[in-house]
Amino acid sequence: MNWLTPLLLFLLSGCLMSAAETKPMNIIVLLADDWRFDTLGCAGNPIVRTPHLDRLAGEGIRFTQACVTTSICGVSRASLFTGQWMSRHGNQKFDAFKTPWAETYPGLLRKHGYYVGHIGKWHNGKFPTENFDFSRAYHGKYFIKQPNGSLIHVTTKNENDALEFLKARPTDKPFCLTLAFSAPHAEDSNPLQFLPRPESMAWYQDVRIPVAPSATEEAFHKLPPFIANNKNEGRTRWRWRFDTPEKYQTMMKNYFRLCTEVDSACGKVIAELTRQGLLDNTLVIFTGDNGYFHGEHGLADKWYPFQESIRVPLIVRDPRLPTAKRGATDDHFALNVDLAPTILAATGLALPAKMQGRDFAPLYLATQKPAWRSEFFYEHAIVGSRDFIPASQALVRKDWKYFYWPDFNTEQLFHVAADPFEENDLIADPACTEILTTLRKRFHQLKAEAK
Repeated sequence: MNWLTPLLLFLLSGCLMSAAETKPMNIIVLLADDWRFDTLGCAGNPIVRTPHLDRLAGEGIRFTQACVTTSICGVSRASLFTGQWMSRHGNQKFDAFKTPWAETYPGLLRKHGYYVGHIGKWHNGKFPTENFDFSRAYHGKYFIKQPNGSLIHVTTKNENDALEFLKARPTDKPFCLTLAFSAPHAEDSNPLQFLPRPESMAWYQDVRIPVAPSATEEAFHKLPPFIANNKNEGRTRWRWRFDTPEKYQTMMKNYFRLCTEVDSACGKVIAELTRQGLLDNTLVIFTGDNGYFHGEHGLADKWYPFQESIRVPLIVRDPRLPTAKRGATDDHFALNVDLAPTILAATGLALPAKMQGRDFAPLYLATQKPAWRSEFFYEHAIVGSRDFIPASQALVRKDWKYFYWPDFNTEQLFHVAADPFEENDLIADPACTEILTTLRKRFHQLKAEAK
């Protein structure tokens, strides 16, 4: 029988290799709140420290033109889960989306044998506990009271819950975890707004945060009058955070502290994946639900179609990515509606017919890059009243952007390539008649397709 032993070992090793090669890919989505595209060391930010996310980008790919199709928490999250524009999934604010759960990426993965978890912020109506194997939904406060009466910082709780998920999960199933951080979203009811952990307060103490060139009164008064007034919520929140140089420094340092805390939590999750030998079979995605004004245009928060509001970070660490391509950047428009199709395609599942986004993995995996979008439709519903947060829509290109404010039947036109801070409205410029006509036509076409 001795002569059979090497043969049996060879055949057995071949079976094991085959099983390993076909093992389903795990999924981790690291979703930050109100984290805009340039708040990363690897994106060139000279102040914020994000070493773990920088390392993730160095092992994966970073999309420099990642955007959301609606810049507000609940709607953007609905688009992420469903792969659909707001016009189709139907969540216009923070209520439940209309898309069947069976057509979301967590629903489809669970149906096909995945152990599925959600931790942190939900913001799409009542949290559907029954749709998850592991769920810890919470947001709104930075310090959460625990059963024993003590307080825990929400990012610490995010981290602890994620590590519990990874350690307690069944080892005979692939898994999908959406880790939805609350940070660095402001605690709106608290005058301090951004509340890092006490031990983080020494960070950034001796630095001065640069103020954007467009964070001026002049830029504010270039906005349409229905935005450039004291009733608009973007201006109200600017007064909460940025109306004096001293307040700006305090708020931005605390915002950056919260970001570095999230970076540390992401690092702990990645370290646990590494410890368990799972990292090289796990698709890890870091992104944000919307951008954020840091005083640009004299505003705070998001909602409107300006660059600071709609652009988000997007880092993808994909085990399939060849070593030679790791650490690269990609400047194609990758949208929040593309995440669900990308996740499902990576796990070998077919996309639902009504899913509107696209799998962007061929952009970094294919030998020849596929034809890709050069523009997209942006939409945001009215919130409260047109004086509070008016509805806004746009056709977004890298070089030009067309705005439409439906509550006021007002158009704007910006040559983003020449005017990156979008301060000079060219809607009345006769020299722009041709491009305006083109953009208007495409705007209406893409708006119709979003339904």
